[in-house]
Amino acid sequence: MAATIKDIAKRTGLGLATISSYLNGGNVREKNRILIEAAIEELHFEVNEVARGLKTNQTKTIGVVIPELNNVFCAEIITGIEDIMRNHGYALVICDCRTDGIRECDAVEFLYRKRVDGLINMPVNQDGRHLKSFMDAGRPIVLIDRKLNGVDCDCVLVDNLEAAKQAVNIFLQNGHTRIGMIGGPADIFTGQERLMGYRLGLLEAGIIPEERLIALGDYTIRGGVRCMKELLERNPDMTAVFVANYEMTMGAVIGLNEMGIHMGPDISMIGFDNGEFARACKPKLMIVSQPTREIAQNVAHLMLERLKECGQQGKPSGGYRSRIVKLATCMTEGKSVQSLAKVERLDSFRTLETLRKKD
Repeated sequence: MAATIKDIAKRTGLGLATISSYLNGGNVREKNRILIEAAIEELHFEVNEVARGLKTNQTKTIGVVIPELNNVFCAEIITGIEDIMRNHGYALVICDCRTDGIRECDAVEFLYRKRVDGLINMPVNQDGRHLKSFMDAGRPIVLIDRKLNGVDCDCVLVDNLEAAKQAVNIFLQNGHTRIGMIGGPADIFTGQERLMGYRLGLLEAGIIPEERLIALGDYTIRGGVRCMKELLERNPDMTAVFVANYEMTMGAVIGLNEMGIHMGPDISMIGFDNGEFARACKPKLMIVSQPTREIAQNVAHLMLERLKECGQQGKPSGGYRSRIVKLATCMTEGKSVQSLAKVERLDSFRTLETLRKKD
């Protein structure tokens, strides 16, 4: 028969309240802690998490729903969140909805029925309907990477608009004006923000953005291949391209390789995320890098803060005002951006040398 808390009390001579406090993470005197831990080991005592959950209305689990588990960006963030939440006694239940809105709704409902204490979501659905059960129950929700209009919950974002503007400005500083963009889906928050940053970067330089220099993909490798080929076929005078997602960046590089076009010498390029892939490219690809570690830290700490504010019934004690955390990206240097000014000077020098030889 399994040992109980009463057995520990008999073995240690301590009160049930002291032992309960220890088992629930409370503070106990050092000498009592030693007695309790020795008794637990001798009696092979195990906490009945199901029973504890029924009593406290907490399962010590957090649900996570993401578009793609094999996405490097998602995987790095989840790893960081899990490290922090585990240190606070929480486990993650992770669901991959495969960028499918129906699967996402099903995953959220599954997690709700499993009575997870909170939900972390990188949303696919843009109307927030899949979050209704958690919102009605008052369980904490933290969104990653994407903001949903009309949905009042915490979210952690990066400054996508500024990231795209910075990429455009680097091209402009290197003499490029025929700058293309491979953007994300028009109905996804990050896609909208990065496209807006691209347009603003051009407008602030006095250049009117042209629709033929823009191709919208689906955040997949295949989409990146397709968009790169479309842009080059439509714009033989294009000298640079900004790709606003990691998977599409990989696809764009594949597209160039298949067309026999060299990144850097033939067309300049700035991609998005994954430093290891950027290093594997030849020449090394310049990329926008997102702060995945900071994103994970902010998501986890927001969730822990909300869980602390919640009462035993899962309702916020007095309610709270949702917070939006916006983090800066950085540019990881590479050699994939060619300076047109240097090329023009070199061409002029070669022309001058040719004329001199003729003379």
